[in-house]
Amino acid sequence: MDRRLLTTLYAWLLVLPAMVLLVAFTHYPTVATFWASFFSTARGRRPANFLGLDHYRRMITDDPVFLQVVWNNFLYALVTIPLSIGIALLMALWVNERLAGRGFLRMAYFTPTVLPMVAAANIWLFFYTPGFGLLNQIIALFGGPEVNFLGSPETALWSVMAVSVWKEAGFFMIFYLAALQSIPPSLKEAAKLEGASDFHFVRRIVLPLLMPTTLFVLVNAVIGAFRVVDHIVAMTGGGPSNASSLLLFYIYETGFKFWDTSYAAALTVVLLAVLITVSVLQVTVLDKRIHYR
Repeated sequence: MDRRLLTTLYAWLLVLPAMVLLVAFTHYPTVATFWASFFSTARGRRPANFLGLDHYRRMITDDPVFLQVVWNNFLYALVTIPLSIGIALLMALWVNERLAGRGFLRMAYFTPTVLPMVAAANIWLFFYTPGFGLLNQIIALFGGPEVNFLGSPETALWSVMAVSVWKEAGFFMIFYLAALQSIPPSLKEAAKLEGASDFHFVRRIVLPLLMPTTLFVLVNAVIGAFRVVDHIVAMTGGGPSNASSLLLFYIYETGFKFWDTSYAAALTVVLLAVLITVSVLQVTVLDKRIHYR
């Protein structure tokens, strides 16, 4: 057999196990979910019937909960993503400097990241508990009224956002810290010789060099903002009155609590479409602003 053909065959055999797993657990479920979104949910002996775009029409015209959770999710993303990335960048800039206790600070900032989200949610449940929770105890010291952070529609979603920012900022900090340590020290020395202040050095040199990292972090932050479900389950259950319900949690409830799997499939298709659209826009728009040299 031709040596070139043997090399090609050997290469495909090496890739085959990964391809099988990718097709079985990613591509096939995606296609199956898209296909199921056009049918009704089979129940007992009643088979699934073709409905076309009825599920998608129902989302817009007959499902006020869907519109609310979409708004909640976009608000969640608009608040948590800039805050998480901004705090992560500030923390990375700080712990990258030569200061006493730098190792302890890095560990303290990164510790929330290694906690399971359910464990982190239970910690914050103690902070938010009405009456004897830590935050209400602090408010009471200043004579303020008791606040039911997770039981009020006005504060439930914002309370969940605070937990996400607290947990995600340390994770993003690691990427920024690694990128900062790859910047040659000679650049800072040259900037000082030219009379540049620390602020101008960060703005004109550090931030442009961090743009590839920022793009990576931003894409991950957007994906993370639309796949939030665990601490919603642990902290609020989507309540009160769906005030803290997000899209993935609504999909979970629809598919596994109400067993309307076909409508959950249609909701999943919408979620995938949002993530793909946002990710493509991020890469195409931000890629023009990235300089790799």
